[in-house]
Amino acid sequence: MFPRARHGWIEVVSGVMFSGKSEELIRRVRRALIAGRRVQLFKSHLDDRYGGEFRISSHDGRQIDAEPVSNAVQVAEKVSPETQVVAIDEAQFLDDGICEVVDALADAGMRVIVAGTDMDFRGEPFG
Repeated sequence: MFPRARHGWIEVVSGVMFSGKSEELIRRVRRALIAGRRVQLFKSHLDDRYGGEFRISSHDGRQIDAEPVSNAVQVAEKVSPETQVVAIDEAQFLDDGICEVVDALADAGMRVIVAGTDMDFRGEPFG
């Protein structure tokens, strides 16, 4: 999928609804942009809150542009080899293949930031 070069890493931002996951993802991405990193952002196509289909939005009103995707394969296909940081919001709405894609991106030397809730409204794990 991606050539294995150097080791990247995975950062997971997890919590319940309204716990600031998207806000934290946006904060980390903005820091990466300030540092001059090449960043790509993705979000579930199901998330159309606040800023709309092409933005990640936090409850406090912060927004950043992102590309909507409906599955893990789309993430893998859209990531440029020059990208240094990949951020994915609302990851719980993507398919189980997202774990494999995230691992492959990190193995290719990218920093991968994944945000999402790990449980549904009944307290049961997603997936």
